[in-house]
Amino acid sequence: MEPILNKEEIAELLAAIKSGQLPAETDNGAAINANVSPLNLFQMAETTEGQSRTPNLDIILDDFAQNFAITLTNQLQRSFTLTRTEIKILSFQDYLLSQKDAGAIGVLNLEPLKNGALLVFDGELSFNLLEIMLGASTEMETLQPDRKPTKIELNVLKSSIATACKDIDKSLKQVVDINSSLVKVESNSRLVSIAEAEAEVEVGRFTVTVGEVTGVCDLVFPTATLDPVKEQLRDLLTIKTVKQSGWHDILLSEIQEMSTTVIAQSGTITLPVRKVMNFKVGDIIGIDYDPNSPLRVLVEDSPKFFAIPGTINGKKAIHLTDVSDQGE
Repeated sequence: MEPILNKEEIAELLAAIKSGQLPAETDNGAAINANVSPLNLFQMAETTEGQSRTPNLDIILDDFAQNFAITLTNQLQRSFTLTRTEIKILSFQDYLLSQKDAGAIGVLNLEPLKNGALLVFDGELSFNLLEIMLGASTEMETLQPDRKPTKIELNVLKSSIATACKDIDKSLKQVVDINSSLVKVESNSRLVSIAEAEAEVEVGRFTVTVGEVTGVCDLVFPTATLDPVKEQLRDLLTIKTVKQSGWHDILLSEIQEMSTTVIAQSGTITLPVRKVMNFKVGDIIGIDYDPNSPLRVLVEDSPKFFAIPGTINGKKAIHLTDVSDQGE
């Protein structure tokens, strides 16, 4: 089979034909035929493995993997690790057809995002989790039944899938506040629908390891679900870079919690020290203050506001009325 020409080779071939250096037909008038293989332009347009149409989705998935591993470890008292292995782009129908070995499929609502998502445990992971949740010894060999989980077993697995919702919320909080929840858990992929059959979905696949046992977990987002936050995701690296200026954030946070002195000042008076030394009980000291004028409010001895005095619920209070020019 002849190799497929690249763009530069095609351009050179056309130029040679146009200049007459290469005939477009053979001497007997027959057209030149070449053995070529069909080229699927749609497949060429698909995203290659390890990439995503949604920018920086890998950051969100890696963050979810770290959080969910900690959640499972705390919940089941076993050491779990999640490792993202790939990101795939598929039609929703093709993904469901590939899930013949799925164990538990959780349908998630990602309010306020539309369409939702799927969290899918393969059969091996599902039955391993069941063994752990039902108290199996770490020394026992895990069972791998050649069947789908029953309704009772799915109800047991429901708690682990539901806890993943908080980890999804935490991972996406970098770009949007969501309140995800578990709608239902199924073992039959034909009973779940979060998108049209031909709609595009992005699949983040993880290897789940606990002790000597491994399984596979998929987090599936329809592309339409993430479209409203695509710009925020695109800016995610910039946001994270700014946020990583650690000392700036720490100092700003600590400064906002510092206590400060605020004084509502009615007036001031300047006196020599000898008069102050001679003060005694009963003395009347005149001050340059108009009772009808607003009070000056000082923050750390710097004038910042003007206010009028009053009372609220029997306690003295001031009402800020203006900003002091001296405090700007």
